[in-house]
Amino acid sequence: MIQDIASKIYDNHYAEQLPELEDWLLVYHKGDVLCRFVDGRIFYPKVEEICQGKGDMVYLFSISGERFFLLKEELNEIPDGYTWKNSGVFRDAAPRYLGFAGITGQQLDDWYRLNRFCGRCGKPMVLDHIERMIRCEDCGNMVYPRINPGVIVAVTDGNRLLLTKYANRPGNVSYALVAGFTEIGETLEGTVRREVMEEVGLKVKNIQYYKSQPWSFSSTLLCGFYCEVDGSAQVKLDTEELAMAEWIEREEIPLEDDGISLTREMIHMFKTGKR
Repeated sequence: MIQDIASKIYDNHYAEQLPELEDWLLVYHKGDVLCRFVDGRIFYPKVEEICQGKGDMVYLFSISGERFFLLKEELNEIPDGYTWKNSGVFRDAAPRYLGFAGITGQQLDDWYRLNRFCGRCGKPMVLDHIERMIRCEDCGNMVYPRINPGVIVAVTDGNRLLLTKYANRPGNVSYALVAGFTEIGETLEGTVRREVMEEVGLKVKNIQYYKSQPWSFSSTLLCGFYCEVDGSAQVKLDTEELAMAEWIEREEIPLEDDGISLTREMIHMFKTGKR
């Protein structure tokens, strides 16, 4: 999956530090990232290439000793050879660890941008010096990075898997699984039951946790579950959420694992008889 970057090691421990000229600098603008490509490999600017290493920068994380910083101010001019690319570039970016760095950095950039002012009193927020947190010096409000928990659900009926397609996505031809965000006061297992009932009108049983995935494209921590239909397998489609949902025999599932998403890995696990 997109976070699988071995043998590289991701270290998100926050410690206030100053950038050096050879550190990576992640720069974003309206959802795009500043990057360049050399022989099909993605690269971001080094600190020394942007503002001669001067500017409002904050430490993000390191990957096997390579440090990544975020530029928190708008860039007036871009260095030669660089261009703006939308976040879709991270899905297939090589080397994979730089693609993972790019989308993870974008999640943090969004968080910083959305919390420049206090939601309690409206005063400017400032960076904390000890942990990854911003706070209001006036009222003491503290804000941590947002992570939205959600579920990916593989509903099975014997040798069949329930595949879906999202509604309101013109031209979408890709299959998916039932999915949704966890609500306040709800367990993950409760989310599984509710989302399956809401989207396809089915009761489920034998809910089993599979694995999780940080999905920075939507600031989500996805938790994958397999479960079995309980009772009738007649689908009652929520047409506001889904364009279709159908049972497909294991041997007829058309998708392969893309190496990126938890959804595709879970479909592939069922297809190959490993679940």
